[in-house]
Amino acid sequence: MEVLKEKVEEEEAAEREEAAERAERAKTEKMMRPGEPRRDESFMTQEMLRDLEKKVSEIVIPSVEEPLILTQDLIDTSNLPPSYKTNSTKEEHLLQVADNYSHQYSHLCPDRVPLFLYPLNECDVPKFVSTTIRPTLMPYPELYNWDTCAQFVSDFLTMVLLPDPLKPIIKSEEKQPPKKYAIKPPRDLNSKFEQDQELKKQLQLKAEEEKRRREEEEKLVEEVKEKPDPLYGLRVHCWVLVLSGKREVPESFFIDPLTGRSYPTQDDHFLGIESLWNHRNYWINMQDCWNCCKDLIFDLGDPVKWEYMLPGPEKHRLALSEEDDETLNDEDDVEDLGKEDEEKSFDMPSSWVMQIQISPEAFETRCPNGKKVIQYKKAQVEKWAPYLNNNGLMCRLTTYQDLECTKILEIKEWYQNREDMLELKHMNKTTGLCIDYFKPGHPQALCVHSYKSMQPEMDRVMEFYESARVDGLIKREETPKTMTEYYTGRSDFLSYRHINFGPRVKKPTQCTAESNPRPIVKITECFHRNPAKSADEDVAERVFLINEERIQLRYHCREDHITTSKREFLRRTEVDSKGNKVIMTPDMCISFEVEPMEHTKKLLYQYETMMQLKAAEKVSRHQAWESELEVLEILKLREEEDEEHTLTISIYDTKRNEKSREYREAMERVLHEEHLRQVETQLDYLAPFLAQLPPGEKLTRWQAIRLKDECLSDFKQRLIDKANLIQARFEKETQELQKKQQWYQENQVTLTPEDEDLYLSYCSQAMFRIRILEQRLNRHKELAPLKYLALEEKLYKDPRLMDLVKVYG
Repeated sequence: MEVLKEKVEEEEAAEREEAAERAERAKTEKMMRPGEPRRDESFMTQEMLRDLEKKVSEIVIPSVEEPLILTQDLIDTSNLPPSYKTNSTKEEHLLQVADNYSHQYSHLCPDRVPLFLYPLNECDVPKFVSTTIRPTLMPYPELYNWDTCAQFVSDFLTMVLLPDPLKPIIKSEEKQPPKKYAIKPPRDLNSKFEQDQELKKQLQLKAEEEKRRREEEEKLVEEVKEKPDPLYGLRVHCWVLVLSGKREVPESFFIDPLTGRSYPTQDDHFLGIESLWNHRNYWINMQDCWNCCKDLIFDLGDPVKWEYMLPGPEKHRLALSEEDDETLNDEDDVEDLGKEDEEKSFDMPSSWVMQIQISPEAFETRCPNGKKVIQYKKAQVEKWAPYLNNNGLMCRLTTYQDLECTKILEIKEWYQNREDMLELKHMNKTTGLCIDYFKPGHPQALCVHSYKSMQPEMDRVMEFYESARVDGLIKREETPKTMTEYYTGRSDFLSYRHINFGPRVKKPTQCTAESNPRPIVKITECFHRNPAKSADEDVAERVFLINEERIQLRYHCREDHITTSKREFLRRTEVDSKGNKVIMTPDMCISFEVEPMEHTKKLLYQYETMMQLKAAEKVSRHQAWESELEVLEILKLREEEDEEHTLTISIYDTKRNEKSREYREAMERVLHEEHLRQVETQLDYLAPFLAQLPPGEKLTRWQAIRLKDECLSDFKQRLIDKANLIQARFEKETQELQKKQQWYQENQVTLTPEDEDLYLSYCSQAMFRIRILEQRLNRHKELAPLKYLALEEKLYKDPRLMDLVKVYG
């Protein structure tokens, strides 16, 4: 408190000097006071006052809605523990210390905000702020992970602020080395002057449109511009401060307790700090906050910067340099300091608040009714709790074109727990383009599906997870007349297939696209370089012109060449003068070879190549037809998934998992039935014998002894019968096995392998049954005497016979 006293003395001296200056100024004004004002000046003053009064009377002060104040009528205090309603002796002592501390602070710092030391709780009982903190573990520590919350917020901001990840990235073509020889392009006969004029006109229209749009935005911004806040810097809020040092925290930071977001201490939202407290002590900030919190030093052990309330060993040590720290190595001095701190320390009372109990269901809800709407400038974010929506919708970001949020620009929806693995849906309302993003695990290995309509044979792009497909397909682009597929990692080195379709013979309304596929006009296939083949024999591009009955081949280029070999085959069917079919002629193969080879000029080589190409064409057409069917199947599956939108539930979620709940109920039902069976088995063993006596007659000693003997005799006979039954079955199985073995010895020569297998199978089963019967018989012989003695003991202890039957040897 010495620092505070020095500061107060300086302020009192400044006030005395200021009072002396005011007195001197008043004396001077009194000596130099002028005469009475003139009449015209007085009249003008009265007119000005009347005008001012009229203007002031016209000002309408809007009514301010009073904030909702929580009272005892709104809070049920009947179920609260006594610690909420009364103070212990330690708490009363602590309140006196806090009140004395507050009076000293108000006297020494009258210009600062009053301290927040002992507010009233729900029961209107003053409580010290440090005792409101309960330093205990939360019931579900894995749910209160600030790193997870920060990661979620970071991911969300990344998705909002970064450039649109859904727009395709156009890669620039790689620059090719300059060619020595090139064909001159045809002359452009269009007028360059007209083109320049048209370009200037378009640029001018675009600039005018941009200028008009900018002016409209500036006008709207001026209209919605916030008015200056009259209470700026006067509000006091409570935030959470995490100091650096422990738990691997590199630097101090703030946490908003309402949203869970973290902010650095240099953030502009924080204008200053009045005080800090934890469950052990209370500190006042003595540093100047002219530069907000950017220059504050959070060394709570420095009494010049932070004035503590309670002395004790819990206060933070002052940050010392290495040289100062080396001087504190004497163990005796350290022990003496510890003893002094213990003598001056104050025993802080335990927390009076109850432990927070948050059920997993309540924590999963996250907000009232499980839904939260956040409005931004030209955007709106909606969040839902898991499994609240039947389609698994978790978050929706709607971007608007205007500030009034009436014209939707695009919508992004995030999903979770979808069985179809749908993760994100991006809908552009301007272009009508819809893009679906999937996590790994879709039945068709879908990764991205971009489309404008779910109808077949429309513009769409499908991307796949290559590791989940056998054919190596990674992308498929479709238009009404073309289909392009991209492959990777194939054994045949196929990388690209482009299919051109022609018009249908029949109308699509007469038959479906599956039964009437589009006729294929052209198929273009590209291949990667196969290092096992030479460049002149490794095909780089293969084109099937189906209507023209031609096949074009282009081979890979050698490293030391600038041109590639080409070959074209004509598949026309002709006959000679005698009517014989011509299979192959030299004019059916047109080739250009960079380095001619002898075997490629032979008709046999050309004929074999053509036969291979015909087979390859057949395969390519079949694969194109399968691709069309796969597209139809994917579209049908996506429509079913959007209609059903089934959600996946963890097997550990017994509340929502119906199968797990049904299994648990079935197990409980089985256990209950087993219990009932056990109760039924414990029947009255004397009931059959008591039924022979007249009802209501009291048993005599002779009747009790007869009942006991009859019960034991009957039980003994049943044990003997059971043993005989097991023995008879054992002998029967043994005799049948011996007969079978004798039959096998007599007919062993004439048996087929099938009969021998049947005989061996029968012997194996018979030996198994014989072993089981033998074990049951031995076990019965061991347990029969014990069961007989147990029944005899029960009869002696039976309350109906115990007083009449005497044990005698």
